[in-house]
Order: sequence, then C-alpha cells, then structure tokens
Amino acid sequence: MAGVRAKQKERTRLALIEAAFNQLSAEHSLSNLSLREVSREAGIAPTSFYRHFKDMNELGLTLVDEAGLTLRQLMRQARRRIKSEGSVINTSIFTFMEFIENSSNQFRLLLRERSGTSIAFRSAVAREIKHFILELAHYLESETNCEVDHAYIQAEAMVTLVFNAGAEALDIDKKQKDELVERLIWQLRYVAKGAAIYGKKATPKSS
Repeated sequence: MAGVRAKQKERTRLALIEAAFNQLSAEHSLSNLSLREVSREAGIAPTSFYRHFKDMNELGLTLVDEAGLTLRQLMRQARRRIKSEGSVINTSIFTFMEFIENSSNQFRLLLRERSGTSIAFRSAVAREIKHFILELAHYLESETNCEVDHAYIQAEAMVTLVFNAGAEALDIDKKQKDELVERLIWQLRYVAKGAAIYGKKATPKSS
C-alpha cells in the first residue's frame, strides 16, 4: 500500500511540474504562475499542492532543474548519435534547435531566470549551464585530445553562442532560423578550429 501511495504522489508531483510548464509562454513567465491555476490543471485541490512543494519558489527551482536536465539528456543522446550521423557540430545544433521548437517553454524559463531578479533562480540556471559546459568540455577533452583548460574555454564559448542563438530562434520564421543555424554552425567551426590550433595536448618527446 505504501508503494502505491508513493507512486501516486510522484505522479501528482510530475503532473504539477507539467502543468506549470504548460502555463509558461512568451507572455506568461514564472513570476506569473498561480498556485491555484497550476493545481487546477494538475487536477488537484490547491491545498494538496503543499504535499509536494513548500511554495511556488520551490516549484520554480524544480522547473529550472527539469529544463536543464531535459536539455542535457538530449545533448547526450546527440553525442551518442554522432558516430553514425557525422558532424559533431551539425548534430548538436539540430538537436538543440529541436529542443527549442518542442520545449520552448522550458528554454524560455532558462533564458528569463538566467538574468531575472531572484538570486536563487539565477544561481539555479547558472548551475545548470555549468553542468552543460562541463559535460561538453569532458567530451571535447576525450574526443579531440584537448587540454583540460582549453576544453573548458572552448565549451564555454560554444555554449554561449548556442544559447544566444537559441534566444534569437524563438521568435523568427523558418527562413530566418535556417540562416541563423547556418551562421551558428560556422561560428562554432571557427571556435573549434581555434581550439585545434591552440588547445592540443603537448606530444611527449621521445627519449
């Protein structure tokens, strides 16, 4: 019986998270979310909300974590597909743009709270982006024989370019988005080329 209750509680918690994401939009930010509206969409009484989250701030921090995790999982899948699909940059960018198209509310949340008024939310987004950079840096180090510091610098530059392009991609038409993607691919190639020149690990001298 306890196991059934635990599963039901987790389902309700996930329903609240989904309901909150559904209510986010270009016009509706995290600060506009109403506990009553989120609870209604999740199919529970407002008083039951507190069985799952202390308050709306805790729900908001959970949304940031979920959005960051979803994006990182997609990029991990993209890196696993690279061996069969070719270009690291192309595969990663196309995957990222799919995320923006299919999960625009989640990406808008990360963008808004990255520079929002709440220190807690800014810190949460910064933490998610740091995870994103570290995972990419580890991949670059292992796949390109790049020094650790240079791998991190390259990853940080790439993530900055990608996030900025993602923000622009939210509100443009397909033709403009295609042009943006093409420009972004070239920008990342330039970064990768520079890293290839300056960031290689030194080859041990033969005795």
